[in-house]
Amino acid sequence: MNIVRTEETGKITLKIDGWLDVQTTPELHAYMEELPPVQDLVFDFSELEYISSAGVREVVAAYRRQQEAKGAFSVINVSSDVMDVFSMTGINRKISITEV
Repeated sequence: MNIVRTEETGKITLKIDGWLDVQTTPELHAYMEELPPVQDLVFDFSELEYISSAGVREVVAAYRRQQEAKGAFSVINVSSDVMDVFSMTGINRKISITEV
């Protein structure tokens, strides 16, 4: 998994590629711990191949963090395979998620 960060005024986009699973989720968690508060946080999953339940938990944690900070959170460019996981868990009904 790789994370590429882009910043605009009040907005940070994290482009995450590869697999977000039990082995790579701690890396994302540590990255999120170091991330400063931001008005708008976007996860770009255009190159994410796979997400496990551990990855879904980290997405939910990022969403909750933004909620507590009164910020916006969205996940964009989600493949149909990853969207299937979000749909099965019902996360897509709470979080703004858009497919490719």
